[in-house]
Amino acid sequence: MELLNDMALFVEVVKARSFRRAAHTIGVPNSTLSRRISGLEKAIGLRLLHRTTRKIELTEAGQLYFERCRRIVDEARLAHEQLGEMLAQPSGVLRVSLPVDFAMTFLAPQLAEFTRRYPGISFEFDLTPRRVDLVAEPFDVAIRMGELPDSTLIARKLAEIPRYLFASPRYLALSGEPSRPADLDKHECLDFPRGGAWTLRDGVQSVDVTVGGRFRLNSIGMIRRMALLDLGIAMLADAIVAEDLADGRLRRVLPKWQATPVAVHAVTETRLLPAKTQRFIEFLSECLNRA
Repeated sequence: MELLNDMALFVEVVKARSFRRAAHTIGVPNSTLSRRISGLEKAIGLRLLHRTTRKIELTEAGQLYFERCRRIVDEARLAHEQLGEMLAQPSGVLRVSLPVDFAMTFLAPQLAEFTRRYPGISFEFDLTPRRVDLVAEPFDVAIRMGELPDSTLIARKLAEIPRYLFASPRYLALSGEPSRPADLDKHECLDFPRGGAWTLRDGVQSVDVTVGGRFRLNSIGMIRRMALLDLGIAMLADAIVAEDLADGRLRRVLPKWQATPVAVHAVTETRLLPAKTQRFIEFLSECLNRA
């Protein structure tokens, strides 16, 4: 990098035909500029400039070196400018792995806005509960819910999504409605595999409740569907059941209580992200945290 900087200084001196004018143009002391060019000549082992008190002239080696340096410096400057433009208006294919229910509920409604902001980005979404290998597979980012296992990957928490308890009116009519968290042990609770306990809070206290039921599912969509079919009480985010609540197909259970929020993370292999990935992560965090 220092060599490239010195090459750029040499080009400016030749263009200005004067150390003093070049120093004024680029904003460095004349003595510093002279010392850097002398160091460059020493490193190369050839004199590049004939210096007099009134002007400078290129040597034969200096003329050849200037022609090469000018192209290199111009290419470097162009690359820098183009990367700056990419940050402002990123482009390319964005490859994202994310859970299907999260994609349908939280991402899909916002995609139109994101595509308007960044028309140069196209998308490949892998909607699966599978934990893709970000090192071996060509994904830019994975969206993950809940607690993450220890790894060398980089995880950024985007938001925490509140969750509540819901059931269908028919289920509650048949099984009775719980009036306190402890009553849940008498109900069919639609839970995830390796579940078995729900933590509920009412703003004052927090209680852990052992829950049971015949169904353990790794799909939010399936849990919602089974709640609609009167098969139990589900722990879900408001956004997932908004239409069901509006239409009366589901009701809030234990309305003074809420479950532990679920964390949403963006997981990447490295902290050095291309602009398309940075903008996507920032946008998703913005959407999830809107009031």
